[in-house]
Formats: sequence, C-alpha cells, structure tokens
Amino acid sequence: MAEEKKEKKAPAKKAPAKKTEAKKAAPKAAEKKAPAAKKAAPAKKKPSGKTVIVTQTGSPIGRKPNQRATLIGLGLNKMHRTSELEDTPSVRGMINKVSHLIKVEDVA
Repeated sequence: MAEEKKEKKAPAKKAPAKKTEAKKAAPKAAEKKAPAAKKAAPAKKKPSGKTVIVTQTGSPIGRKPNQRATLIGLGLNKMHRTSELEDTPSVRGMINKVSHLIKVEDVA
C-alpha cells in the first residue's frame, strides 16, 4: 500500500524554461535593430506679421488661478521675463485679462 500512495503523488513542478529563453532572445532582437536616429529639437516658431512684446511687471502671488494660468499661457512665469507673441485677438484678450500684471510694447 505504501508503494501505491507514492505513485499517486503529483510530480514536483519545474519552472518553465520558455520564460528564460524569451529573455535571452530579447537582447538578440535588440542587437539586430539599428539604433534610432535622434531627433533634433524643433526650432522655435517665429511669429509672422505683427508682434507684441509682453513683459511681466507684477507678481502672480495672491492672484486668482485663472490669472496665473493666463500668464503662463503668455509665456511668462517669473518677474521681468519677456515674451514675443503674435498680435492676434486671442493674445489681445489674454493681455486684457492680466493687463495690471504686464507691460505691452507693439512691434511692427
């Protein structure tokens, strides 16, 4: 009877060998591929037509969150920083929202 009980036991589980093979195969596949070419940083867009130079003169501390977001949208986030923007109606609207915090100069 002791022999019959030994035969009924399941064999010990072994770790699947496929996972280790997959790990070994992955570096080989990476070696075959040519390294990806590095992309150059995109050049900053130069505004066409009329432009406006905006300089931040007031601090956003203690202001409402929408005014802070507007300053960031204008490319300003610290005192005395300057940004050159296209003179469009949307930019003019942003300038009007935070006119008490900025200085505007028209450039042809």
